[in-house]
Order: sequence, then structure tokens, then C-alpha cells
Amino acid sequence: MNPTIHDVAKQANVSISTVSRVFNNPDSVGKEMRERVLQVIEELGYAPNPFASGLRDNRSMVIVAMIPDIRNSYYAEMLSGIEEVALSKRYNVIICNTIQNEERFLEYVKYFVKKKVDGLIFASTEITEFYKKNFDALNIPVVLASTEGRAWDLPSVRVDDVQASYDATTFLINNGHQEIGFISGPSHLLVPNVQRYEGYRKAMQDHQVPVSEQHVVYAEMTFDAGYEAMSRLYAKMPHLTAVYAASDAMAIGAMKFLHEQGLEVPRHVSVMGFDNLELSRMISPGLTTVAQNIYEIGKSAGELLFQGIENRDQDLQSVTIAHEIIVRGTVRNRRLKSDSER
Repeated sequence: MNPTIHDVAKQANVSISTVSRVFNNPDSVGKEMRERVLQVIEELGYAPNPFASGLRDNRSMVIVAMIPDIRNSYYAEMLSGIEEVALSKRYNVIICNTIQNEERFLEYVKYFVKKKVDGLIFASTEITEFYKKNFDALNIPVVLASTEGRAWDLPSVRVDDVQASYDATTFLINNGHQEIGFISGPSHLLVPNVQRYEGYRKAMQDHQVPVSEQHVVYAEMTFDAGYEAMSRLYAKMPHLTAVYAASDAMAIGAMKFLHEQGLEVPRHVSVMGFDNLELSRMISPGLTTVAQNIYEIGKSAGELLFQGIENRDQDLQSVTIAHEIIVRGTVRNRRLKSDSER
């Protein structure tokens, strides 16, 4: 027979209402009495051990994951990794969709204070003084995922966007492409957009391939924005042989535009993405892309956060996740002549 609240109260020599207050309002119970009740709870197994331990340590057993757009499959994969770690710790995850809105962020912060959340994973945007100030006010461990805060000494989990983008551009050059257009994310965001552009530009320069602003367009990192950006890029570079997009979503949008112009991928124009979303292998031809293990980013961010929760005095170290080029069917090797060219 499972123990009841009456059993706990009797063994701890307190009233039933005191046991209830230990669960619902622990600060209203004196420390010595609270410790005695929690000890009995654990001994009898009245509450799951993680919950009782959470009460003992004054933890809420809740963490927060803040993302910019829950509709984006990139963040869905990241959340899966975060939740795996949280569930293994018997924690709940509150998911907040900020859409990069500071006013909404402040409302969330008030809620976090009320709920006494134990930690926060922030994957929403580049860190500014506004965000750092509010993180400090929360006084809880904070880990950044797919963004960074080096200026504020905040730990992060992400790929090396400059190197990954450099490798992607070099891959296209090694496949005989010279006229390579770049579809970048918004230019005002350092992470990842400016860094991916930096990697692209550096690779072009290192391989003595001409590059200028004529080769670049900027857009939001969505399917529709990729389609529209490709139309602008094609107007500027009608003779381009390859397009490198800073996200798979933009790359797939670009492919749709090219298809509607009667241009075959990769026969006429090669396309390369960044992220390796699940969709990138489902389309035809499959998208050649830079793979960053998004699930692993979420999982590592979760593990790093719990290091901070379990040891508040520990200095958390940032983690760099490896990337790789996934070769599918959207990049043509122009060094190899087709039958029609022989």
C-alpha cells in the first residue's frame, strides 16, 4: 500500500497541513521541521525522490528553453536534445517562443522569477547588454545554444560558423565553381550570419576567386525568404554556377525559384545549404549541406546547464560542436564534363 500524507505527518510528528506547506510553500516552514518532513518523504517514498530532493535543495525542477521561432524545424531538433537531458534529470522544460521581442522577453523574465526556475538555455538571438542585464537579475545558470556571448562571459554550445562556412565555400570551389553567390541571413546579426559570410568571403579570397557585395544578398532564414533572395541574386548574377545559402530553409527556397525559371539543380546551378535539417535529405535531389548536429547542440547545452545547476560555483566552459559536409545531389562537379559537353 502506497504511503499517504497522513503517514508522513504521523512519522514526522507534524500536522497534515505542515506536510502540505512543505510541498506548496516550503519557505513558510522552518528549516529544521522542513528537513525532518523531507527526510520522512524520502524514507516512505511518498514523493518521487527527485521532487523531494528538489524541495530539499529549494529547486523548482524546471528549466527554460528560449527560442526565436518554434515553427522552425531547426529549433525543434534542438529542443529534442534539451528535453532528453532534462527528462533524465526528471526536470520539466518550459519552452518560450520569443520571436526576438524584448517586450515579450521581459514578461517571460517576470514569470521565471515567479516560478523560481533553476536554469535557462537561450537560443534566440545575439546577446546584447539588455539580455545580459536580465540574465544577471535572474541569478540562475544560463547557457547559450547556437549563439554566443563572449563579450559577457556566457558559456555557449555551437559550431564554428566561420570555419564551417569556409569549408562549404571551399567545397564548391574544389568542384570547379567560380561564380558562387551567397544568400546570407540578416546582416545585423553577428551570430551566425556575419560569421558565415566571413567564412564565405575568406574562402573566396584565399582561392583567388573574385568576390564582392554583388555576390551577396541578405534575407531572413526561411523558405519564403530564400525564394525571394534567390530572385534578387539571380538578377545580379545571371551567370552564377553555384549558390551557397546560410541555412537549409533558404537553400530549399532558392531551389524552388530556380526550378520555376526552368533551371535544373545541379545541372545548371548547384545549391548548397547549412544545417542538415531532416527535410534536406527528403527533397529531390537531396540537398548537399553543412551538417551541424542540432540535436547534439541541444543535448550538450542541457548537460552544460545541469553542470551549473548542480554546482553553482563551477565556471562553465563553452563547447564547440563538430561540423561536416554532407554530400547529396545538389552540387555538380564542373571539373567533370557531362556527356553533352564531350
